[in-house]
Amino acid sequence: MSAATIKSSPAMDKLMYDPLLVGAVAVLLALGFVMVASSSLHIAAENYGQPWFYTIRQVIFIGMGLVTGLIAFKIPISVWQRLGPWLLLAGLALLLLILIPGIGRTVNGATRWINLGVFNMQVSELMKLFVIIYMAGYLVRRGDEVRTSFSGFLKPMAMLSLVAVLLLLEPDFGSTVVIFSTALAMMFIAGVRLWQFALLVALVAAAMAVLAITSPYRMERLTTFLNPWADPFDSGFQLTQALIAIGRGEIWGVGLGSGVQKLFYLPEAHTDFLFAVTAEELGLIGSFLLIALFVVLVVRAFAIARQAEQKGQQFAAYMAYGLGLWIGMQAFINIGVNMGVLPTKGLTLPLMSYGGSSIVVCCVAVALLLRVDFEQRRSSVQAERRIGSPDIRRRKRERRVAA
Repeated sequence: MSAATIKSSPAMDKLMYDPLLVGAVAVLLALGFVMVASSSLHIAAENYGQPWFYTIRQVIFIGMGLVTGLIAFKIPISVWQRLGPWLLLAGLALLLLILIPGIGRTVNGATRWINLGVFNMQVSELMKLFVIIYMAGYLVRRGDEVRTSFSGFLKPMAMLSLVAVLLLLEPDFGSTVVIFSTALAMMFIAGVRLWQFALLVALVAAAMAVLAITSPYRMERLTTFLNPWADPFDSGFQLTQALIAIGRGEIWGVGLGSGVQKLFYLPEAHTDFLFAVTAEELGLIGSFLLIALFVVLVVRAFAIARQAEQKGQQFAAYMAYGLGLWIGMQAFINIGVNMGVLPTKGLTLPLMSYGGSSIVVCCVAVALLLRVDFEQRRSSVQAERRIGSPDIRRRKRERRVAA
């Protein structure tokens, strides 16, 4: 499905926002809230003695995301363009801060969080957004250099390599893959030479393969992914339970709230493996609906980016492309992991999985997409007012002919 598949109608053009994008995001947030509640009741009761612990916090996170998104929407795109380098520096500082003993919070062997009291902030989620904003600005400032010079292509790669090193020290291999893949795709869209792009993709893929092979736990994940049933009670336990959940759902699902795998069988049921719980309770139909919503989101993001590109708003276009690629890619990886077609990465399902950092940052990303769309629609309305709408011009011509 391409960006042209879902076209704007005249009624949509009169609005100052994209109703399809807003609708898809609203349904994803609502569906995510329902599924987090369904998947977390028993584990919350066991861990905290309060079955609604995660559900209440998810409501708070969604509220924080909507408020933060509204603030982000109010900021003009030109301001975001100027903030790009500073946001990247702030993100790098936070990644360094995490590595200081006593500041970074460690969960399941990974130090990825800073405790803010209300919730634990996962800096890698912020870095995904900051890198996209920075890369969009870089491609505008150095676009000719990126397209014509190999050095212009390597400069952002050096910055990305620094980000990758800090993320791998946490370790967070999944976020590293998403950030690198999104940045490479943005450069490809910007018109980088194909042979340079192919060479760098090969080098990045080789580096990722070496990292995976030389790390025992990553190698275990790869071998487990290839045959989880070889050790279903240890290394393959998480994936086999996810596959059982998806299989139990069949066409229509076992019913909302009636899933069994979330009852202490499927680890991380309300975060990384929320899709498996959705597939069990809502079945193939519910899974297709969920995937369709992400498709609509990505298609509309690309359509918004294309409109900005046609109007010469290069920064807005690159940023919208990057945001759509990031959300689509992360959703694809998460669903692929749940279905056993990709190795476990520890990535959340955007706009749905439990977690403050993920929800808030994804809401900001959507707000930026809506801001790009809003500025395009506003400029069209202003241009139409200056020259008159087609209907007004037609009536004026008719009056002149009649006179």
